[in-house]
Amino acid sequence: MRPRQHPSYYIDGLRAGDRLVLSRAITLVESQLPADQTLAQAVLEGVLPHLPQTSVRVGITGVPGVGKSTFIEAFGKHLTGLGKQLAVLTIDPTSQRSGGSILGDKTRMETLSMDPLAYIRPSPAGDSLGGVAYRTRETMLLCEAAGFDLILIETVGVGQSETLVHGMVDFFLLLMLAGAGDELQGMKRGIMELADALAITKADGDNIPAANRARLEYQNALHLFPPTDTGWQPPVVSCSALNNTGIAELWTMIETHQTLMNEPAPDGSSAWLRHRQQQALDWFRSLLRQRIEQQFFARPDIANSLAHVEKQVVDGTLLPTLAVDQLMPRFR
Repeated sequence: MRPRQHPSYYIDGLRAGDRLVLSRAITLVESQLPADQTLAQAVLEGVLPHLPQTSVRVGITGVPGVGKSTFIEAFGKHLTGLGKQLAVLTIDPTSQRSGGSILGDKTRMETLSMDPLAYIRPSPAGDSLGGVAYRTRETMLLCEAAGFDLILIETVGVGQSETLVHGMVDFFLLLMLAGAGDELQGMKRGIMELADALAITKADGDNIPAANRARLEYQNALHLFPPTDTGWQPPVVSCSALNNTGIAELWTMIETHQTLMNEPAPDGSSAWLRHRQQQALDWFRSLLRQRIEQQFFARPDIANSLAHVEKQVVDGTLLPTLAVDQLMPRFR
């Protein structure tokens, strides 16, 4: 095992933009070892005062097969062409049987992965819900500390549970397929009402008429949702990563959204600042719930009673609600 370094090694390396140190720091925050977690927290605390306030975090989601990786490569190349320092965090699904993940996004983004202005980091989702990895928030902070001013998060693409990614980005982009109708009805309401924009992918060749029809249909559907508190009405665009059409317009749209979000309110704040503050609060509450859960199952008296109570639930002699009521007083 690689020997652990002093926190200053990671802090100084991150501030210098050293990508090797960045990769090691991300590995550190993803580790489940208590010693690594203690070191990771020291590193995060060290870089926190130096984080830029101008970074843009973009979440990109969509059903499997919509072309997320292909789109991100074309979109990423456009951004690096503008001189942007781009970090792409890709989340791969983890097998519930073997616990393994493929982590093959660098092979799917071959051109972008060789771009000197881009950094691609795949992470396993593990047992984390919401289409993101367990330490995605910490990874974003490390990338920002390393000088990346634009962070793209490609989610697993599993549907309704992906709404969690909305709670950690500044702009939430939903990719849709032309001709996808009732089979997506279950996920539309949950994600579409959170999306800041919709993009109909693969709008090329014979698929252009279908993409245009889908764009109009989704645009009409979005008018049924209430507008955001900033007045932003999520647009629907069509694009083709193959022909590189609609890509530049998408970035212009994101810039327009960020300008609107940063407009100062009478009290001097902005929608962007309030959004980031709410995200920090949600992050805190999420970690608090996780810590309480860990302490609950770590208690010896709970562990001793759990098997007996679970057997009663499985046998149907005890309702799950009553089982919880039996265990909670012991935890208190």
